[in-house]
Amino acid sequence: MRNIYDVIRRPVISEKSTALAEIAGCYAFEVAKGANKCEIKDAVQRLFNVKVLRVHTMVMHGKVKRIGRFVKKQSNWKKAFVTLAQGQKIDFFQAK
Repeated sequence: MRNIYDVIRRPVISEKSTALAEIAGCYAFEVAKGANKCEIKDAVQRLFNVKVLRVHTMVMHGKVKRIGRFVKKQSNWKKAFVTLAQGQKIDFFQAK
């Protein structure tokens, strides 16, 4: 079993993921490439103290970027969509 901070890298905060969180209670995270669904589910439950129903994962292919005359490819990364139980939510920006 890995450390939960090795499994979950960061939340993906975008317009689409924020709307999905408000409507369906589904949150997006960037996770380690080698992490499986069971590890992701356990890490989210332990880190945020919520009940996870489903985990969907996908590999996002890195973009091709130009730097002057050179062409570089960014690394691939893994994204996980985590669906929470009814009535639960994660607040990334807590007001003090």
